[in-house]
Amino acid sequence: MSTAPLSLDLELDDFDTEDVDVELVVFDMAGTTVSDDGLVERAFVLAAERSGLADTADELEEAVAFVRETMGQSKLDVFRELTDSEEAAVAATAAFETAYGELIEQVGVTAIDGAADLFQELRDSGVKVALVTGFSRSTQNTLIDALGWSDLIDVSLCPAEAGRGRPYPDLPLTALLRTGASSVAAMVVVGDTASDVLSGLNAGAGLVVGVLTGTHDTETLEDAGADVVIASIADLAELLGLREDTIE
Repeated sequence: MSTAPLSLDLELDDFDTEDVDVELVVFDMAGTTVSDDGLVERAFVLAAERSGLADTADELEEAVAFVRETMGQSKLDVFRELTDSEEAAVAATAAFETAYGELIEQVGVTAIDGAADLFQELRDSGVKVALVTGFSRSTQNTLIDALGWSDLIDVSLCPAEAGRGRPYPDLPLTALLRTGASSVAAMVVVGDTASDVLSGLNAGAGLVVGVLTGTHDTETLEDAGADVVIASIADLAELLGLREDTIE
């Protein structure tokens, strides 16, 4: 098994970087490594109905639009913006987590194609793998256990364990500290939302990658500052030079 760090030497349209040894890849979960299929939005609607967050259809539509815009951020932070007290935000967040868990039980959870193989390839190459999320620890554990990923990752983090959620840099920086990576330049951050991208940029990551398997489109991810946007994490191995062919 090779443990030599990956050398990142990319020339991708407007992005160009010198050789960088990649030591850590920080992945978002829902929409990036875990298929969402609208479950986050459906869970929010259920939580809104159960907690009385929206009294009318128009209010619910506005709230859902805000959730889409802020996808990837801490769910508690999102509910803080949509409610008038900390108590209401905490209650709505609990309702969301419960609803999401119920939906997972009903329909199951599916990984993005190639996720487990990619994690293994990275670790075989000496690269640490981190999973970060805007969900609570209990929901994150449910997803990781359901997918059998416990032995394929080095660290998992939720906002409460890092300080602040995205778009702040706390999650990727905490992952860097937990895994012992030598510098932010050696870290790659991957996600499907503008908040994921901004978090990576704010953390000074050497490469910030947007993927199109989740909430936001190419334009949104590029406008947020993604260095490169790829179809899915299935393309990341080639992007990082894990395989002979490379993306051009």
